[in-house]
Amino acid sequence: MTENSTIIAGIDTGKAKLDIALRPGGETLQVDNTRAGHSDLLAFLARHKVATVGIEASGGYERAVVAALCAGGFRVVLLQPRQVRAFAQYKLRRAKNDRLDAGLIADSVAGLAARQVMFDPHLAQLGEALRRIEQIEADIVRAKTRRESFHDARLRKAQTREVERLQRLLKAEMKRLVAEVDAAPALAARLSLIESVEGIGRRTALTLLIDMPELGQLSREQAACLAGLAPFDHDSGTHKGVRRIGGGRASVRRALYAAALPASFRWNAALCQLYQRLVAAGKPHKKALTACARKLLTYANAVLQRGTPWTNTEPLLNGC
Repeated sequence: MTENSTIIAGIDTGKAKLDIALRPGGETLQVDNTRAGHSDLLAFLARHKVATVGIEASGGYERAVVAALCAGGFRVVLLQPRQVRAFAQYKLRRAKNDRLDAGLIADSVAGLAARQVMFDPHLAQLGEALRRIEQIEADIVRAKTRRESFHDARLRKAQTREVERLQRLLKAEMKRLVAEVDAAPALAARLSLIESVEGIGRRTALTLLIDMPELGQLSREQAACLAGLAPFDHDSGTHKGVRRIGGGRASVRRALYAAALPASFRWNAALCQLYQRLVAAGKPHKKALTACARKLLTYANAVLQRGTPWTNTEPLLNGC
């Protein structure tokens, strides 16, 4: 089947409905975003001999239908909203509704080099557990901030009890998540390799394991871009702009940045040397710390690629 004869479906995902459009052909369909609706969708796609399905990330509403599509044997391409918006601007399209958006997504898949997403329902379940942990951590920070605003001893004590309650809840959720990972030998082995890197603790390792499943199959440049830790040029003609990081997966970037601070001052000798060298060269603290976070990611990617634990005497320590 040639590229021109391949039938592509675009799906616009809503909380209640799914709008589908085919390219070429132009056939459309709307189904409920439910298990029954997914069955109707699969039958529609099979009837029209669809080879590839494009779908836009939509705050998690797409997860169930992506799982159904992958289970049905379809090639699924997940597009970021900014990709679809940029394609619409390129095509000078101003009209917008769910049916048109579905067609636009199908056109985007045909016109863009999008990556294939292999949906893993187990990782999706672990991802929800990790989001729960992140929410509890944020609640603890807020509870501590509120406690500082109270001067009455009774109120401060009550807020302290709330902080302690949340800390117990966090500990229980972490224990439950680790047990689920340990129950899957392949995931447990990957977690052990990531944790072998000095400076990457259990919390950061879990984030890398769950939120960056591609780790170990990427170049260090690709990994840095995916985590939002790659500095991009901003030059034009004789103008030399400041290189800045941006985009990527915020949860991974936050976890690595938090790990890099203690690692570059105490836990990882290579990062300590890197940080001191960059600061001595005139780099500000934040840029040096970002480079250390990027280096931690490089280490984690390397140990997963080769399948052996990290050591502090390897060639990959050189450079930044």
